[in-house]
Amino acid sequence: MPSDGHESGVLAAVANRRSHSQVTAEAPTQAELLPLVAAAARAADHASLRPWRLIELRGEARERLGDAFVTASVCTDEDAAKLRRKPLRAPLLVAIVACRRDDTPVQVWEQDAAAAGVAHLLSLLLGAAGWGVMWRTGPLVRAKSVRLVHALAPSEELLGWLYVGGVPADCTAGNRAVIDPCDYLSAL
Repeated sequence: MPSDGHESGVLAAVANRRSHSQVTAEAPTQAELLPLVAAAARAADHASLRPWRLIELRGEARERLGDAFVTASVCTDEDAAKLRRKPLRAPLLVAIVACRRDDTPVQVWEQDAAAAGVAHLLSLLLGAAGWGVMWRTGPLVRAKSVRLVHALAPSEELLGWLYVGGVPADCTAGNRAVIDPCDYLSAL
């Protein structure tokens, strides 16, 4: 099948993907984010359930998340201050929520995989649009106070946050080791 040139753009976006642990104070607007979310929704999704939702956290919402981190932890004042600052490392956090449904034969793990697929595609799309992105998780993802900040339903699980911001001018792309695909692809 001949290439229409579209595949090379996708391959380049994936090959150039990297996590940006530090970003600037710039962030995409909701209007800029919406078409990327629409495109990310094309991720593989068993039975087209769309078992996911995304939550934008900007401004004070990030501060409330930092407070929830502290509430969920037993720590010193110094550690509490560090925890409280974690959500402030990016101007935009996009929470990835798996919305698990039991009214379908689609297994929960498949529903979670669909939600993770949306998150990964969204991170690729944001990166291709010139934004710095890092998917962050950790033990506090499952904390009660963190669930409350996100107003999660009992059937929902937080899968982490995409930390999104501008790419610093002095950013140098990290080099990830290239794999030998033969080590990871086998046939039966």
